[in-house]
Amino acid sequence: MPKRSLRQKLLTQRRMLSDAECLQRSRSLQQAFLATDEYRQASVIALYAPIHNEVRTEYVFETALRDRKRVCFPRVKKHHIEFVPVVDPSELTDGAFGIAEPAGNDVVTVDDIDIVVVPGVGFDRLGFRLGYGRGYYDRSIGTGREVKLAGLAYDFQVVDELPAEDHDVRINLLVMESGRLQFDQ
Repeated sequence: MPKRSLRQKLLTQRRMLSDAECLQRSRSLQQAFLATDEYRQASVIALYAPIHNEVRTEYVFETALRDRKRVCFPRVKKHHIEFVPVVDPSELTDGAFGIAEPAGNDVVTVDDIDIVVVPGVGFDRLGFRLGYGRGYYDRSIGTGREVKLAGLAYDFQVVDELPAEDHDVRINLLVMESGRLQFDQ
């Protein structure tokens, strides 16, 4: 199935989740992520601000702050994203594409982040993700990276194989409702 059709199908399924279902399933996925070695070993993590029933990240955010980790969120800057530290949800304001972004001036380089939790419309069992089609994460993180990438996904978002292109960056960890997958890079 072409990326565009698959993206539409998965977005429709995700939007059909009730608020209560999204909250409950997201909480379970966040708890599973917090139990990973990747989270425990990280000092600096980057999260996303969810939209359209994406897996929520606020519990990871709160826990990471309590665990004295530095937490960053992405901000769109022209054709890439940059990461900015955030210590309170009030620091996030309306940004590009209706997604909450940090307003601060302190930018953290990707090289200084231990793990980036990436948003995704879909993920596959090979470590590829399907985003919204603009390529911000792939372009900003690149292929010569040391940072680990993790995805959080409802089971219906996981397919056997996505159509992948040369510029697509693979994730290292996929946490889903039915378990998790690790990918060697």
